[in-house]
Amino acid sequence: MGSRVNVVLDAVGLCHRFGTAEVLRGVDLRIHEGEMVGLVGPNGSGKTTALRVLHRDLVPDEGQVRLEGRDLATLSGRERARRIAVMAQESTGELPMTAADAVMLGRLPHRGLFGTTTRADDHLAAEALELAGAAHLARQDLATLSGGERQRVLLARALAQQPHLLLLDEPTNHLDIGAQHRTLQLVRAQGLTTLVVLHDLNLAARYCDRVVVLESGRIRAVGPPEEVLGADLVGELYTVAADRRTAADGIPQLLFRGRPVSR
Repeated sequence: MGSRVNVVLDAVGLCHRFGTAEVLRGVDLRIHEGEMVGLVGPNGSGKTTALRVLHRDLVPDEGQVRLEGRDLATLSGRERARRIAVMAQESTGELPMTAADAVMLGRLPHRGLFGTTTRADDHLAAEALELAGAAHLARQDLATLSGGERQRVLLARALAQQPHLLLLDEPTNHLDIGAQHRTLQLVRAQGLTTLVVLHDLNLAARYCDRVVVLESGRIRAVGPPEEVLGADLVGELYTVAADRRTAADGIPQLLFRGRPVSR
C-alpha cells in the first residue's frame, strides 16, 4: 500500500446532467497517492459518468476536479494524457491496427515535437504487453481479438502511458475468474494511484483500499471495504439477500441470493 500523504485527485461538488436527467449529484471524491479505490454501485448509479468527468471526457455542470493540486480544466489535453491513463469500456470503430500499435498509442503524450518513436518507447510498450500477459498478441490485429484479449491489450496501453493516475472502467469484463484476479493483482502490484469501476463487490473487497458506493448519482458510503460493504447496505442497494463471510485469508466476501419475485 502506497503513501497516503499526497492527494492525487480531489473532486468537489460534481454534478452532471444529460438533458433533464441529473446523473451526478454533489459528488466529492479524494484519492491519495498509491491508493486503489473501487467505485461501485447498481447499474445507472453514475459510475461511468463519474469516471468520464474525472478525466474531463465530460465537463461537469457544477464542481471542480483537481489533479495533483491543479484544476483539471486548466490543463491541456496533452498534459492530462501525460498524467491520467484511462481504460474505458470496450469501444468500437477503431482503425485497423495490431495489438502492439494499440499499446504504442499510450506513448503518444510523451513523444517529442516531431512525434518520433524512441527505443525507450518500444521498450516500455513491450514491457507493458508482457506485464498484461499479452506479449503473444503483439502482431495480431486488434479487431480479431476476443473480448478478454482486448481487455489485456487495453490495460497494457494504459500501463505504457506511465500515468500518475489510472482510471479503469470494468477492467475485468470478458475475463474468466482466474484472469480477473490476475488483472487486479497486476494493477495493484504497480503501486499506481488507481480508481477502478467494478460490478463485482467481492473483487472490490479483496483488492481495493477503499470503496466509494454510488446510489442514484450520490455517494451513499465511502471507506474500507470491510466497513462499507455490509450485508444490509448491499442487500438494500442491489435488491438481493446478502450474507457476509470471511475468507480463509481474512478478507470479507459476500454471498448473494435473489429475493422471491412477486407475481
